[in-house]
Amino acid sequence: MSAPTPVLPATLDQIRQLHETAPARPGRPLVICDVDEVVLLFLAHLEEHMGRSGHRFLSHDYKLTGNIADAAGALLEATVVRALIQAFFDEWVERQQPVPGAADALASLAGAADVVFLTNLPGAWNREGRIRTLTSHGMAYPLVTNSGPKGGAVAALAAGRSAPVVFIDDSPSNIRSVRDSHAGSTLVHFIADRRFFAGAEDIEGTGLKTHDWRTATTYIRQVIGG
Repeated sequence: MSAPTPVLPATLDQIRQLHETAPARPGRPLVICDVDEVVLLFLAHLEEHMGRSGHRFLSHDYKLTGNIADAAGALLEATVVRALIQAFFDEWVERQQPVPGAADALASLAGAADVVFLTNLPGAWNREGRIRTLTSHGMAYPLVTNSGPKGGAVAALAAGRSAPVVFIDDSPSNIRSVRDSHAGSTLVHFIADRRFFAGAEDIEGTGLKTHDWRTATTYIRQVIGG
């Protein structure tokens, strides 16, 4: 059994980011959506990035640490994986392509709900680049940056909201964190890459697990009543 996911409080900066871009509307449904591997491709781009130096995934289990090897087949340590991911974002943060159907799906949902991005891409230096990328792909919604588990941030973003709240993310740890910190959220576990989707675990409390935005949109519309 895995240890409980720690719940971290939202930071003042996160709340400021939201309030600067999207005034709270308690009676309107809220869709809080992750970015990487949910609305922007991540794993396929990461594979391309790693392949230049001979790095590769060892399996399609849904994890990074413990699943990437170098050109000689040696498993990369956690610190090396973190550096690799940071180098990826340094190069790709404004080059990532959209997940098929994501822009149309969010546009459809935005007619009935507030849509907010909550992304684990810490640091002010890359927030504007991420916003530019999302906007260029037709997804110009408020964006809040986070570091670590997202439960505290979701609880703060949803505070005082009487209408349904939906949280969409690819990360099992984030799904659990939100489940444990904001019981009112409906959880959608979304992994765009079908290979890694097939290798991802089922998480207790999840309302839907999918790799397809049409399926997700139908389900979320049922939840929010739009």
